Amino acid sequence: MTSHDVTLEWPDGRTLTLEVDEDETILGAAECDGAVLPYGCRTGACGTCSGRLLEVEEARPDGECDADGAIDARAVDDAVAYCRLSRALKDRHRAAGYVLLCIASPRADCRIAVGSSVHTELVDNPWK
Repeated sequence: MTSHDVTLEWPDGRTLTLEVDEDETILGAAECDGAVLPYGCRTGACGTCSGRLLEVEEARPDGECDADGAIDARAVDDAVAYCRLSRALKDRHRAAGYVLLCIASPRADCRIAVGSSVHTELVDNPWK
């Protein structure tokens, strides 16, 4: 089974690199490693587990990997596959590099910003 290195980066500078199998979710792998990430529904409906893709390494035709600088919807598609429909993210969020960690499995080595502040970037809090 193929696995990929997924590096999680928190706003305070902490990082954690996980080896995640293509058939497991990034959230599940993080939990197995003892990492605490925010989540709610585990079905891709609430967006609490949102992460923001920072970098994805793409396989070149010769089999080697090359870092792709542009983060967009194509980069997200190269980095992760969803096990079910992503209902919480709109097209504009996906185009900006956001992913739902509860239903996302890696397709490539990547770096992802995580933590509750990522969800805050997506949703304005009307109670502020």
